Amino acid sequence: MRKIIFLLTILLTLAACGKDESVTFTEPFIRVSTEGGAASTVVRSNVKNINTYYIYLSSKPLTTNLEVNYEVIIGDGLQAGVDFELINPSNQITFLPGIYEMPIRIRWMEHTVDPTKDNTLTIRLVSNSQNFTMGYPGPDESQRQLVITKENE
Repeated sequence: MRKIIFLLTILLTLAACGKDESVTFTEPFIRVSTEGGAASTVVRSNVKNINTYYIYLSSKPLTTNLEVNYEVIIGDGLQAGVDFELINPSNQITFLPGIYEMPIRIRWMEHTVDPTKDNTLTIRLVSNSQNFTMGYPGPDESQRQLVITKENE
């Protein structure tokens, strides 16, 4: 009976191996997401605040600055100055050595949106100065862009 219990314990241990393995990337990459790591999020039309989104760098320590360019794509249902205001002065951020996240701030303004229109604001990574992968490595380029949807309360 002890042998059976011992063998079952070993089998269960072996079956559990790899269950919680994490994915390790060997190539450096840059991604954009919410602070919680989501590739999309919703902002309510009655919100009046500044939200912070992040561009993250995943690499070995850098010895030189890394410049990252991004674009902001505004759906036809949103208007700058009415629905939102971009706080960042340009569409380029610079990672200094030792820095692994950089903020993008957007002031959201209280304004009802037309639900039949495209009420999204997309932050899309365009290029970088060291040819790092944009988004998670892989064919789907996950988190190369962050989609923020403004919805009525």
